Amino acid sequence: MPHRDIPFSLVGLDHVVFLVDDLDRAVRWYKDVLGCPVGYVYPDLGMVQVWAGAALIVLWDTTHPGAKGAVPPVAGGRNVDHVCLALSPFDLDEMRAHLAAHDVTIELEANHGGARGMGMAIYVRDPFGNKLELKGPAEYPDGRG
Repeated sequence: MPHRDIPFSLVGLDHVVFLVDDLDRAVRWYKDVLGCPVGYVYPDLGMVQVWAGAALIVLWDTTHPGAKGAVPPVAGGRNVDHVCLALSPFDLDEMRAHLAAHDVTIELEANHGGARGMGMAIYVRDPFGNKLELKGPAEYPDGRG
């Protein structure tokens, strides 16, 4: 329900943009590790979008001339801590094995709250240092455990 002073309602996450320096490697990682199919491709910008459910993850190659305006002014600077991807139910041991098979290190496993309630969260990084929270469905939709 929209706030009376705001002329719109938020629907959800549309997309997030990650800056990468090897577009082919990034696309492979998101396809192979997370199962994200390729969506829109913008070769003039050095950008590929991959689907994450109903939202998009935009991979923007900072080595491409089309990304000139996206390159952070300070090397190593960042403006995003992490993005949370909502997942279907999963077996924790199978998830650990899948990530290990792709040489993905789990930084943290925790039962955290989110938009869908309390549930298992696994924190990993893509090959470019972007932190992802892979969050299973709510175990306790109302936050109580």
